[in-house]
Amino acid sequence: MVNPNSLSKRAEEAVGLATRAGRRLGLRADEPRVLHDVFNVLVHLAPDPVVVRVPTLALASVEEQTAKQRHELAVAGWLADSGAPVVRPSPLVPREPVEFEGRSLTFWEFVSEADGLADMADADPKALEDRFVEQTGWAAQLHGLLAGYPGELPTLSPLVPALKPALAELKKHPQSLTTAELDRVEREYAVLEALVGDLPAYFPDARMQTLHGDSPSYNVLRTADGYVFNDFEDVTRGPVEWDLTLVGPRGIEVYERASGTRVDRALLDVMEGARMLQVVGALALVPRMPEIGPMLEPVVDQWRARSPLALPGLA
Repeated sequence: MVNPNSLSKRAEEAVGLATRAGRRLGLRADEPRVLHDVFNVLVHLAPDPVVVRVPTLALASVEEQTAKQRHELAVAGWLADSGAPVVRPSPLVPREPVEFEGRSLTFWEFVSEADGLADMADADPKALEDRFVEQTGWAAQLHGLLAGYPGELPTLSPLVPALKPALAELKKHPQSLTTAELDRVEREYAVLEALVGDLPAYFPDARMQTLHGDSPSYNVLRTADGYVFNDFEDVTRGPVEWDLTLVGPRGIEVYERASGTRVDRALLDVMEGARMLQVVGALALVPRMPEIGPMLEPVVDQWRARSPLALPGLA
């Protein structure tokens, strides 16, 4: 939980917005508290077991956010109804995005963590790596469940077209990027457009299915009753390799053992380049939230160090 005495102005506004929206829906919201404040603000409307996700840094329009949230609620709700280990949409409000005061909000069931990352603040890097490796193995079960999702989803939508407004902002306010790097960003986005337009043409053996979309290995809550996957905000259709970016060789080995399938290393490399470009795009949000700059720079440096994104057979 975020210290109530150190809330950002953005978080304070989100608390007010979530509280008013919750009360309009019949929730008490007597003791709202901020659980998380980065790209979204998560507000627990205590004493009710409801968490409101308030987008605070999104570059997309409210209409685009609402469409994306409908996909998220549909997939997470379907998984929850199937008995999957996921954070459920709140049963206390309708299962749909709530447009309120110019924002589009989603409401989720409150889950109490028994072993959160905050409890590992002093842990050594190896212990953290072991944690995420284990969680990557759990992602194999999630993928097995998601493969049966019956709804329609766009392909790799967190990349195309979602990255386009962020990259347009970077052209106006480059942050730490040089002119040459901005040119590289533009070329790499064109590569992604080609890939998303016809992924099987470049990787005919790719296993296309519904995905979590935002590295499920890093979006797990551990509770007293077991683990649950969280934050399906970027749910999409694509190859499983998109969900396995940046987990490292150990994580990939554990995933392959748990799933009984082989991860395509060439496709994984392309997806990791795409993930890094997504992080580069997030630099566009630094003027709104300067503290995320240092969080992003290590991955931006990895992007700088690797070869530019390319596809087989595409000059």
